Amino acid sequence: MDIVSRISEQFEQSIATKRAAAELLAAPLAQAVDLMTGCLMNSGKILACGNGGSAADAQHFAAELVNRFELERPPLAAVALTTDSSTLTSIANDYHYDQVFSKQVSALGHPGDVLLAISTSGNSPNVIEAIKVAHEREMHVVALTGKGGGPMAALLGPDDVHVCVPAERTARIQEVHLLALHCLCDGIDCLLLGVE
Repeated sequence: MDIVSRISEQFEQSIATKRAAAELLAAPLAQAVDLMTGCLMNSGKILACGNGGSAADAQHFAAELVNRFELERPPLAAVALTTDSSTLTSIANDYHYDQVFSKQVSALGHPGDVLLAISTSGNSPNVIEAIKVAHEREMHVVALTGKGGGPMAALLGPDDVHVCVPAERTARIQEVHLLALHCLCDGIDCLLLGVE
C-alpha cells in the first residue's frame, strides 16, 4: 500500500470538494454573515450545537467569536451548547439524548438570536429538536449540513439559511464546514469593523 499516494489523493479530494462548494456556498454564507451580524449588533447571541466533530466545530466557532478570530475587537456573544457536561448528562439521563440541545435553546434562546445547527448528514435528532425549539423561540437558524441536508433541510424557513456542502463523505463535509465557519467569522468581523 502506497500511503504517500493515498494521502495525496485525500488532499486532491478535499480541494475538489472545496472548489465545488465555493460556487454553491458563497451566497448562503454571505446571507448567514448578514443574519449573524445583525443578531450580534442587536444585542443577540449565537447558540451553536452539533455532535462529535460537529460539536468540536460548534465550540471552535463560539471560541472565535467570544475571544477573537484574526482581528482585535470586543468579545461577541456566542455559546456552544456542547460543553457543559453536567447539563448534557442530566438532560440525557432524566429525559432523552434527543433533548440535550433543545432544552438549552429553550432556556437560553430569545427572539432574534441565531442557532447554528451543525450536522454532516442533516439527520441528527438532537439538532433537529434544537431547530424546532429555536423556531418556537422566534430565533433564526443557520444550518451547516451535507449529503443533501436530510430532515433538517425540510425544517428550515424562509428566514433561515442552509449551507449544504455538495458532498457525501463525512470527512470532506467536515473540512468544508471548518472553512465555512472561518468564512462566517471573517465576514462578521468585516461587517462589524468596516474592513474592506
